[in-house]
Amino acid sequence: MVNQEIIQKRRIFGVISHPDAGKTTLTEKLLLHGGAIREAGTVKARRNQKFAKSDWMEIEKQRGISVTSSVMQFEYNDKVVSIMDTPGHNDFGEDTYRILTSVDSAVMVIDAAKGVEAQTEKLFKVCSMRQIPIFTFINKLDRQSKDPLDCMADLEDALGLPSTAVTWPIGNGLTFEGIYDRLENKVYIYRKNDVIDLGANGVYGDKLDGIISEANIDILRNEIELLDGAGNAFDLQAIKEGKLSPVFFGSALVDFGIVPFLNHFLDWSPAPGERKTTTGAIKPTDDFFSGFIFKIQANMNPAHRDRLAFLRICSGTFERGMNVTLSRTGKQFKLSQSTQLMANERETVEKAYAGDVIGIYDTGNYQIGDTLTTSKDKIFFEPLPTFPPEFFKRVHPINSLKAKQFQKGVSQLAQEGAIQVYHNEYNDIILGAVGVLQFEVFEYRLKNEYNSEVRMEDLDYSVARWVSPTVSKDIDLKNYVSSRCSLVYDRFERPVFLFANSYTMNTFIEKNEEILLVEALDVDDEAYLNQS
Repeated sequence: MVNQEIIQKRRIFGVISHPDAGKTTLTEKLLLHGGAIREAGTVKARRNQKFAKSDWMEIEKQRGISVTSSVMQFEYNDKVVSIMDTPGHNDFGEDTYRILTSVDSAVMVIDAAKGVEAQTEKLFKVCSMRQIPIFTFINKLDRQSKDPLDCMADLEDALGLPSTAVTWPIGNGLTFEGIYDRLENKVYIYRKNDVIDLGANGVYGDKLDGIISEANIDILRNEIELLDGAGNAFDLQAIKEGKLSPVFFGSALVDFGIVPFLNHFLDWSPAPGERKTTTGAIKPTDDFFSGFIFKIQANMNPAHRDRLAFLRICSGTFERGMNVTLSRTGKQFKLSQSTQLMANERETVEKAYAGDVIGIYDTGNYQIGDTLTTSKDKIFFEPLPTFPPEFFKRVHPINSLKAKQFQKGVSQLAQEGAIQVYHNEYNDIILGAVGVLQFEVFEYRLKNEYNSEVRMEDLDYSVARWVSPTVSKDIDLKNYVSSRCSLVYDRFERPVFLFANSYTMNTFIEKNEEILLVEALDVDDEAYLNQS
């Protein structure tokens, strides 16, 4: 059995937010304090060619946004920490949702001036469904922002989750002077390295006199009195169960409030726990090795044009060179090439444990959602979420002489799961995406990674539904095609109907009761297990 102490040291969490809330900047500061990087870049400092460590794709540097998730691991205070930096933009939500299936907790970053935004609410709901503990970091206190009490009220109203303030801001914007750690009874002074232990009298004593302005001291005392009297009490068990969110204030850009947040987070966030499978729960200390692939990324190293599958280890010990079984096909593979990840940089890893994320080289054998194990039983972890696309385009290579590069690029990018690829009976390639920006990234990557320029045409469809495998094989689906309904096939040759809108789809369903349509097919659907 795996040593429990090794498991308890591990922390794996995702950083989520609405675009521009400061998620990637916070991630970089955490890496900086963990010693994983020496200098934090910012996605906006383009004149100095400094970019966020986690934004490693060229298009991310050009656009100043994250368009793919990154995995970064470091050690801090005797903890082995794995951070998942996720895209904030709604168009890449599917990648973020998959990442959230692999983590044990989440850090939600909120812009103090804007409060909780639409994408934040969607991500929170995913965390809530999976009972993932959420830690909230209210960012950008060095800029003019909402009243902190209003921020807390907005947070609870929008998410329906009780919260408790762990650190509290002293002023904001031009009047910002520091933060007060309510549990440690300490004040961190802004733009200085000073930390003041307030002693028995707390904020009501005289230790802040002459250091913090009288106006801010008065406001601080009034606000702390309100929090103590009417705020939610700190409850560590409720935090670990995802029923209470601890709230921290600070500024990631100027690296203030990060250290107290990181220290508290690592103390309170859960170590790897049990994971559900089709045969019951698996414990991280179980003897057999198991894990699942939640992401596949091609061309992380442009010099080698390689493909990495991101594997979350759920039980047992990984050792380089071990033989594992791919549950979906029953085939055995030797994991001789394995890496520890730092965005697009990597180093060979010889041994890893439950709660670690490693990269394994993929030559096209793996799919998102695959289970790898040394168990004699055929197990499958819970299926990863899939989302039917809402936007569709037909795509052609501009240069027919580069059809081979085009086909390779389309195939590999489809396997990453960021965009869905279909074909019709004439072998036209049709792309489906949950957000239009995915098409731009797809086009950019085909050109820059596969040397294939393409032309895209909009298609008048907005709904995709798979045909259930229970439908009789004797039914000729082509007979159901109309001007407002098209039949295509996904990369596993599974039939999919595309509809102009929901009304068209509902009309189709009413008229054709013999055709059962579904939004998605689970990865462990027996009808398709061996078709890939």
